[in-house]
Amino acid sequence: MGGEAVFQVFNPLGSTTESGGGVWREAPDLLARSPYRLMERFLMDGFQPQQLSTYALTLYKHRATVDGKTVLVDFWDTAGQERFQSMHASYYHKAHACIMVFDVQRKITYKNLGTWYTELRTFRPEIPCIVVANKIDADIKMTQKSFNFARKFSLPLYFVSAADGTNVVKLFNDAIRLAVSYKQNSRDFMDEVLQELENFDLEQKEEDALDQKEEDALDQEQRGTTKSPSPS
Repeated sequence: MGGEAVFQVFNPLGSTTESGGGVWREAPDLLARSPYRLMERFLMDGFQPQQLSTYALTLYKHRATVDGKTVLVDFWDTAGQERFQSMHASYYHKAHACIMVFDVQRKITYKNLGTWYTELRTFRPEIPCIVVANKIDADIKMTQKSFNFARKFSLPLYFVSAADGTNVVKLFNDAIRLAVSYKQNSRDFMDEVLQELENFDLEQKEEDALDQKEEDALDQEQRGTTKSPSPS
């Protein structure tokens, strides 16, 4: 089945971890004790995680439909990179949307939003970003609170519960729509740089292939000349 080119939707903030980092992961260090996570709640049984051990990443692939078109989505799990208080720039490259999650029961995760947002904007200054208040099932009164971080940066704020599923599907579907729109209409400088690098790599590979083909032809010709009998 065809569709849009694969794009990445990133979440550079775990909702339960002290340091507050990670991509589409609640809390790498508390994963076994966190049975309800946003990613698993959204995808339920329809995903097959792929471990990319070289980069300590777990990749989740998802197929969505946006305006009648099939869209392939990559979700990344950084498996603990947030413990270093910063993520490598490569995690941000080609991201087309961001979800920043905090735990309404843990103030530190909310306080860390600013640090991760600053880092995000360093590498991806234009991608759409959504702020998410998770675990509202534990205290429904939190939905009546005003969180200044989202208002300060004019970011949409979603109240969700990974435990009972409140607003989870809407959150992810909206994030995917924002990512698709950004990908189709973006003039982000970083996107242009990355595209130029990809074009250069493609041209280089084509040149290398032609060089190899020419070298193989010369080798074959030389072998044929060597095997030819000398004139008497």
